[in-house]
Amino acid sequence: MSRVVVLGASGFVGNAVTADLQADGHEVVRLRAPRISPTTGAPSAAAVRDMPEVPGLAAAIAGAAAVVNAAGDPDASSTDLAGLRAANAVLPGVVAAAVAQHPGMRLVQISSAVVQGRQPTLDSGPALEGFSAYSRSKAEGERLALALAPGQCVVYRPPSVHAADRRVTRMIARIASSPLATVATPGSQPSPQALLPNVASAVAFLATTDRTVPDVVAHPSEGLTASSTMELLGGRRPHRIPRALASGACGLLRLAGGRSPGLAANARRVELLWLGQAQAPSWLTEAGWRPVAGTDVWADLGRQVRSQRRNNTTFEEK
Repeated sequence: MSRVVVLGASGFVGNAVTADLQADGHEVVRLRAPRISPTTGAPSAAAVRDMPEVPGLAAAIAGAAAVVNAAGDPDASSTDLAGLRAANAVLPGVVAAAVAQHPGMRLVQISSAVVQGRQPTLDSGPALEGFSAYSRSKAEGERLALALAPGQCVVYRPPSVHAADRRVTRMIARIASSPLATVATPGSQPSPQALLPNVASAVAFLATTDRTVPDVVAHPSEGLTASSTMELLGGRRPHRIPRALASGACGLLRLAGGRSPGLAANARRVELLWLGQAQAPSWLTEAGWRPVAGTDVWADLGRQVRSQRRNNTTFEEK
């Protein structure tokens, strides 16, 4: 079994990854990520390599077979590029520089499919589209991590990650269970969504597999469509609206998001719910990894979130 250091182990994804690794018998070291000051300029790899946080972190991770960086700022709606850049770009670079001092150690840098923006198919390729402050910060983090730990770093790109206490999950469930539950025709277009247990399992696999892993690995499709996502989380079939109408509305939302950066992330969420986005085959599937949670868990999640909302409404009324 392996010794794995997890940065951000108390966070949403990090805590789940830690539990998954421990359940498989691996030794997990929870490590607090260094605090990085906000930065206004895009940092260079050379500058990050020389940062004072690197030597201390390198000493702290000594003896580990792998490091998982689950730390960062997850607020996709934030417009604070300086703060996002520190947490999602500079920090991954610092971690990568520390890992590079230990030949043979693997780094799993948890990124996000959001770095590829609106390209037709999410994949493991180099094409990146920074449509928001958050997506730009995550893309910079990928570049720095790969540049500072070449041959040792694997960047993992999950799509939107869901669990009962996830704000975006509750938001989609609220919309999906209301008369506003709509998708663009035909409704069968793929929807890139992922369950937290599957993401944690994938990260644990990447950290501990004996296989040689690629530089970038995208999360595979979990088989959801625009319509099934709404139905599973909302408990009712969504109405279908003409695709041309949905596309036009999304274009207006993108325009508004360009003028008001705070709206960019929400505009993208609407676009994904209505129009979906394809996902290319993943190396994880080729390597033999399979999701640990399926459609039944999606349905259970929807029932749990809807029940929580009803209970909260009842409490507020009392």
